Parts: sequence; structure tokens; C-alpha cells
Amino acid sequence: MNWFLNALKSSIGKKIIMAVTGVCIMIFLIIHLINNLSLYGGPQLFNTVVKNLDIIKPIVRIIEIILALIFIFHIYDGVKLWFENRRARPIKYKINATSENTDIFSRTMIWSGSIIFIFLVIHLRTFWISFNLGHPLAQSHNYYQIVVEAFQSPVYSFFYIVALIIMGFHLMHGFQSAFQTFGWNNKKYFPVIKMLGVIYTLIMVIGFVSIPIYFLFFYGGN
Repeated sequence: MNWFLNALKSSIGKKIIMAVTGVCIMIFLIIHLINNLSLYGGPQLFNTVVKNLDIIKPIVRIIEIILALIFIFHIYDGVKLWFENRRARPIKYKINATSENTDIFSRTMIWSGSIIFIFLVIHLRTFWISFNLGHPLAQSHNYYQIVVEAFQSPVYSFFYIVALIIMGFHLMHGFQSAFQTFGWNNKKYFPVIKMLGVIYTLIMVIGFVSIPIYFLFFYGGN
């Protein structure tokens, strides 16, 4: 058992954890987007979708705990890897070849990840807490109106859109990095993986960003 724990603590082990948790998060985002797109079906459909989750609330709570652990491991190992890489290169050379060997998305993963973390905290406060901890509209199962009120705030909608665009860059690099970590970086197939990463990212970003744009500019009330 000790060898397994030591392996996880190694640099390669951390990268594997980052890759596995990253893939889990990407799968979660697909499910989350599908649920969110039910907003376009109107209040009745969205409220029904959310109310149906109450029927299986114990299972949902277990899933939420697992998701929380996945995010925690992903963030923790991401930060540790960043600090380890910084410690491994304590001297700033006059001629820094880092920019030649890595792209801008790779070099800024820690910063994009930090912004996404702040967004996640605010997002949970806006929706998860409102849906689950006694918001008057939630008590009457009017979850749709909570979403409407949140996204009709220009400040929140703008922040949401910017955060999702930043998340898109994070996802695109993370998608490719995960497959590289798993050893699927064959020169013949990796361009396909990169293309799939771009397609996945575009679907996620456009899908999520379309929601605040709709409620801010086109929603006329139902």
C-alpha cells in the first residue's frame, strides 16, 4: 500500500491524478450543460428537472461529495505541481526558452485555474446555496426564476461569460494534457485528439455562455 501512496505523491502520480480528475470534471460539465439547456424549455421543464433531483436527493448528495473531492484533488495537485515546477527552476535565465517550449495556455494554467476557482465559489453561492438552503423561490420550487434573476444582472452575467471563456482555454489545454499523460500522444493520432479538444471546448463554452446572453438580452418573461 505504501508503494501506491508514494507513487501518487510523485510528480508522475500527481499528473495522473490531475488527468483522471480532469476527465471526470469534463464528463460532469457535459451532464451539467445538458441539464442547464433545459432552461430553454421554459420554467415548467427546468423546475421539473430540478424537482426530480429531489426524489433521489441522497444519491445526488453522494455524487456532490464525490465531485467536491474530485475538484479538491484536482486543485490541490495542480497547485502542488505548479510550485514544484517553480522550485525546480529557481534561476531565471537571461535567455528564457520556456516560451519556445510551451504555449501560453500551459504557462497560465495556474492563473486560469485560480480564476475558475473564484468563479466556482461565486457560482455555488448563487445557485447551489439558493436551490438548497432556504431561498424563498426554491421553497416554492420556482428554481427557474432564481436563474432569471441571477442572469439578468449585467455584472454577474459579464463575470460568468468572462470566466467561461477563461475556462475554455483551461479545458482545451487540459483535454490535450490528459491524453498526453495517458500516453496517447502518438504523432499520427494526437492531431485528432487536439481537434476533439477544440470541438469539446467550443461546445461547452458556447453552450454555457449562451444562457446568460439569452436571459440578459433576449428573455421576455414567461
